[in-house]
Amino acid sequence: MTHTELQPGGVESENHPWKIRLVKHPKRFESSHFVAAKKAAHAILHAMEDPDLPYGPRPVDPGAGPNGSEHWEMHHGGSLWVRGRDHWLMYRARVGIEWSMQFCADPEKVDRLRQEAAELIDAFPLTLPALTELGYGHAEELLRTPIKDADGVEAWTDGLFNSCVPLSRGNHQGILPKVPGEHHYPWPVKGADFVRFDDFQLWVTLPDGTHGAVTPVDRRGSGDGHVRLAFVPEGSEASATIAEAQNRGLMAVLPANSDVAMQAFARQISPDRHTASGPLSAAAARHGGPNSG
Repeated sequence: MTHTELQPGGVESENHPWKIRLVKHPKRFESSHFVAAKKAAHAILHAMEDPDLPYGPRPVDPGAGPNGSEHWEMHHGGSLWVRGRDHWLMYRARVGIEWSMQFCADPEKVDRLRQEAAELIDAFPLTLPALTELGYGHAEELLRTPIKDADGVEAWTDGLFNSCVPLSRGNHQGILPKVPGEHHYPWPVKGADFVRFDDFQLWVTLPDGTHGAVTPVDRRGSGDGHVRLAFVPEGSEASATIAEAQNRGLMAVLPANSDVAMQAFARQISPDRHTASGPLSAAAARHGGPNSG
């Protein structure tokens, strides 16, 4: 590696360019822990009413016949399933352990996740009997056994209380411009997909052709059509601007008549408008109310 003095206008270079190789994964097998966890999770999901599902409607595999079939992908994201009085609920753990991350996971730190999960699940006393009824009989052992080594980390990582956040393929691994997946987009932004108004376009195409996320700057019905940039990829021309805004405690805001704002509010305004500011369209007002938050 060669250097010049790092002064204004100085250059740092490498005489051996770095490369990234794309290689095949070692054959990944599903552990007995994960097989059992997925079976229990599918039984839970089958028993749930559609409005109670944690992340949108049931996904459909179009290749499974004329009516399709459910095709959940189980995300290792910290899935704390509990049984309430009359239905199942899923909470997210403080930290989820992705499958590959188990190999750098400290057993002592993972054990803290186990203890936190046990405290939550103990607050729902119907949970363990219900899991036993579904055939997941080692849930209590998983919750009560201290994690001290790599075997314990593996059991927790692939167990029901970490490995079974049910997502569609798009929400799990998708990439824009189709569907943003949790593996590729920051959760504080991606999470808004599951609480936003259906007629607000969170993910937009930016002027340079990259894709980012925006949020309104005021509540629904305020008449303010400005949008705040919440996320842009590092390669976007806007990345330096949003980084500077965050460093200075400011917002990066686009005007109401920008193409980005018009994309974001397209389904909330009438098609003849040239700005996103102003009253909601009649259809949007019926959906969310003129002053709904």
